[in-house]
Amino acid sequence: MTVTDLPAVMSIERATFPLDAWSEGMMRGELADMPRSRHYVVALVDGEIIGYAGLAAAADQADVQTIAVLEKHQGTGIGGALLTELLAEAGRRGAREIFLEVRADNPRAQAVYRHYGFEDIGTRRRYYDDGTDAIMMRRNLDD
Repeated sequence: MTVTDLPAVMSIERATFPLDAWSEGMMRGELADMPRSRHYVVALVDGEIIGYAGLAAAADQADVQTIAVLEKHQGTGIGGALLTELLAEAGRRGAREIFLEVRADNPRAQAVYRHYGFEDIGTRRRYYDDGTDAIMMRRNLDD
């Protein structure tokens, strides 16, 4: 992902996360830390950005910062491909564990993460702006 991708990325961000979308400034801040501690990618179909994902990595830990796919492309494997890239990058950077938070009211995303080996490790109460809890998940990359 580059700064020139931000108009398309921000459109997907607002559509996917209407209650707690990141601002463009937040996304620019993430991109400013590439490649030092961040890794952001986009998914393209026929030259159109239809999804994106980001990773933060430091020492032996990494965090999935975000994954989003346009609704009409959800369920096609794009999200899994983006997550696979983040897992691979975490491994390349020497991470032994990868963490994420997912909305408690998003069972579809939770199922995807569990399919990729993530396990629930706790709950962050009222984590999201609208008061929704976040399920904290972890995957050991040494397996």
